[in-house]
Amino acid sequence: MASDWRSADALRDRGLLMIDDDSAVAGGSEPAEPAKPRRPYSERPVARARRAKAQELIDRLVAEGRVRITDPDGDEVAEWRRVVNYAKRHGLEPAGKRIEKAPYGGPGLELFLAEGPHPNARSQRPQAGGGLVHVPVRLVHPHPVVAALKDDESRLVMPHAQRRRSLLLLQGLAAEAVRRGYEVRKAGSSFFPREGGVDVAVASFAYTITVRQEFPESADPERSARLVVELAHGLTGRPGRWRDRKNWALEEALGVILGEMEARAVEDARRRQDEQQARAEHEARWQAAMEGAKEQAVREQLAQVLREEAGRWQEAAVLREYCVALERRIGELAGAVDESVLDSACRWLEWARGHVRSMDPLDGLPEMPHTREPTPEELKPYLKGWSSYGPERRNGR
Repeated sequence: MASDWRSADALRDRGLLMIDDDSAVAGGSEPAEPAKPRRPYSERPVARARRAKAQELIDRLVAEGRVRITDPDGDEVAEWRRVVNYAKRHGLEPAGKRIEKAPYGGPGLELFLAEGPHPNARSQRPQAGGGLVHVPVRLVHPHPVVAALKDDESRLVMPHAQRRRSLLLLQGLAAEAVRRGYEVRKAGSSFFPREGGVDVAVASFAYTITVRQEFPESADPERSARLVVELAHGLTGRPGRWRDRKNWALEEALGVILGEMEARAVEDARRRQDEQQARAEHEARWQAAMEGAKEQAVREQLAQVLREEAGRWQEAAVLREYCVALERRIGELAGAVDESVLDSACRWLEWARGHVRSMDPLDGLPEMPHTREPTPEELKPYLKGWSSYGPERRNGR
């Protein structure tokens, strides 16, 4: 019962329902005290908070172009969707732009401003007499790609009337695309026999447009006659399918289809720019990691030379002390041992002192050691997961 009253209150707040608070209650008791008028939804704290968040989002989108929400949980995603819907319902989007949502990094969400109204908006539906693309009634002097498709009997396998209409649609689309300065090419994608299409290159991006029967197996002549025009989705989540309907035909939709390709070209150019920037930043981080790793690897080369010199110096000091002790012992035993023994000991002492001098790095002044280019294996310990072979590899591979 409480939920019924909550629903009634919501309708009342929107001016869609009047509740008689003075009506008698069950059991014949006195009418309940009239309820105080509730504030409109727009004045409630939750609405004010959502409006503030929606306005903050719009300000960020205008200033930054994109807002990315990384690793949100389900509640955060739902809240952001409510904020976006609030901005759309209350006209907060900048003139001529709309907020679009796209996945980002798995569970993440990316919000950005796209040009123009959404392709599914009422304003984008085909309208009689407005923005129509001319579709010829006869296939005279067709575009070479359309002419080749006409001669290819393995494509657009369908009844004659539907095949003829499909070719006329493609010719109208191709002619308008050329008029707008775009290139029409042979489709690079493979089709099923019942399909046929062309590629339209808009600002260096090629989009495949195909035509086919919607219900090829239907025995109903009206359903069998319906066609579908499809624009390959690629990496976008945008809609890309238009069908014959009772209130409009595909001939009226060609302008919208070309507009959709143009909108995709804008988004694809922005996406390419973002990807190029991301690659450049990625490579810059790799270069910085490589430079740091090379510096550390060269430092390790010098440290190794230093350790080796210090080791030889320590060994020379020990051997020099031994030579002093040997010389003292020879003096102590002079006259007490055979001369040949003393002579042999002296020769050994002389060689030992020469050897100590040759190995002692401080017998002269040591020079700054020469370094070499570190090997990939020498760089690996300092790259913190980066690869020494290029920025596209990770974990040292």
